[in-house]
Amino acid sequence: MFEKIVIYHTNDLHSHFKYWPRIEQSLIRERNEIENEGRSMFLFDIGDHVDRFHPFTEATLGQGNIQLMNKSGYNAVTIGNNEGITLAHEHLDTLYKEATFDCVLLNLYKLNGNRPNWLKPYQVFQTNSGVKVGVTGVTINYTSFYEPLDWKITDPFEELATWLPVIREQVDILIVLSHLGLTDDERIANEFPYVDVILGGHTHHLLPNGKIVNNSLLCCTGKFGFYLGKVELLFDKKSRKLTEKHASLIDTKELPETSGEEQYNSELEERGRKLLSQPVAFLPKRLETNWFQETEFNNLLCRALTEWCDADCSFINAGILIDDLQQGIVTEYDIHQICPHPINPCTIKLQGSELKEVILQTLEDKYTTLELKGFGFRGKVFGKIIYDNLTFTGEGAAIQIYIKGEPLIMDELYTVATIDMFAFAKFYPSLIRKEKNFFLPEFIRDILKWKLRIDYPCPSSPYK
Repeated sequence: MFEKIVIYHTNDLHSHFKYWPRIEQSLIRERNEIENEGRSMFLFDIGDHVDRFHPFTEATLGQGNIQLMNKSGYNAVTIGNNEGITLAHEHLDTLYKEATFDCVLLNLYKLNGNRPNWLKPYQVFQTNSGVKVGVTGVTINYTSFYEPLDWKITDPFEELATWLPVIREQVDILIVLSHLGLTDDERIANEFPYVDVILGGHTHHLLPNGKIVNNSLLCCTGKFGFYLGKVELLFDKKSRKLTEKHASLIDTKELPETSGEEQYNSELEERGRKLLSQPVAFLPKRLETNWFQETEFNNLLCRALTEWCDADCSFINAGILIDDLQQGIVTEYDIHQICPHPINPCTIKLQGSELKEVILQTLEDKYTTLELKGFGFRGKVFGKIIYDNLTFTGEGAAIQIYIKGEPLIMDELYTVATIDMFAFAKFYPSLIRKEKNFFLPEFIRDILKWKLRIDYPCPSSPYK
C-alpha cells in the first residue's frame, strides 16, 4: 500500500510579486484537486520572502507578505537573512503574529537563551493516512548582524546534530528547510544521510530536477518567483519506507494568467506609497544625484554618515542614490524610492597607513560603471566613490591625503564610516579583515531621512 505525497516550495521571492497571483491561484487549485482525491499536499517557504526594497513590504514591515502567504495556504516556513537582519528586533518579533502557518527554525534564540514564542524548532505534520512528516529549518548565522539586534544566532550544524536524531525518531519522512546555500545543503546531506529532502535557498541556486546527494534529495527554485518547486514522494506504508522521490520546477511564466494580474503589483506599490506618505522634509530646490560625479546630494548623504557614526571621515558609492529628490515636500516613499537598499552603516578602525591603502583602491574607479547586483544593493550602477572629510593632492605613490584638512598620519587610528556592503563584499579586500561596528537596525536611507529632517525641516517639524 503506497501513498503519494506532494510538496510545493518557494524560496527567495524577495518581494517580487509579478507572478505571485498565478502562483497563489495555482497552489490553491492544486491543493483542492489533491485533497479532493484524498491525497496530501504541503507548502513550504525557505526564507527571504520579505525584502524591504518593495514599498508594500517596507510600509508593512513584512506583515503584508505574511498575509499573502496566509492566503496561499502555506504550512510552514523558515526565515532567511532578509527576515532576520533587515528588521528591528521588535518587528521580527511580531512579523508572524497573524501567520496561519508555522515558522520552524533551530538556530535563533532570544538573548536569554529561550526561543521566541512565534518560533518552533520543528513541526510534525500528518498525511490523510497518518504518515508523519517532520519539518525543521536552519538559517545562515550572520552573528555580526543578529547580535546588535538582540538575537542569539547559533551554528546551524551544531543545532542539526542535536535536533535531527530527535525528530527522526518521531517521523516517517524528514525534511529540512535550509536557508544556508547549496554548499551547506550538500554538507547536510553528507553529515545527516537520514534526511529525506532538503529544500534550499539563500544562494539562489536552480535545481531543475533536484539533486541527489548521499541519500537526500536537494531542491531549490532560484529566486524572485520565477519558478515554483514541486516534490513528489512515494511512501510504502507497509514497510514504512520512502521508496521514491522526484523533484521538478514549474516555470511561473507558463502558469495560467489570473484576472487583474497586470494591476496586482502596481496596486501593492500604491498601497505602500499611501502608507509611506508621511512628510520628512521640505526642499527649497531639487537635490540632484549623479552616479559618476560629486553632487550636493551625494555629498550630503556622505556627510550625514560621518555625523551619524561620529566618524573621522566616510565614503560611499554614488550609485546608492538612484535618483534625485524633487523640490517641495519629501515623503518617506520618496526616500524609499531613491534609496531602497537594505544596507546598514558601519564603522571600521584603520591605521593611517591602512586607510591610505583603501583610499588608493577606491581612487582606481574600477567599479564605477559596474552594474551591481546583490550584497543588499538594489540600484543600477556602482558609481563613483564619494568622500567626506577626505581630500587629496597628487596621484599614485605621491598622493597626499588629508583628514579634515590635516595631513594623514600613518600610525594614527581613524574611525572610518562606510556601508556594510564594503565590509563583507570583496571590493576593497583589506576592509574585510578589519573589525567592524555595524549600526542596526538603521538603513542608509534612515541616515538620509535624519539629515534631511535637520537641514530641510518641514514647516511644522520640531527640527525647525
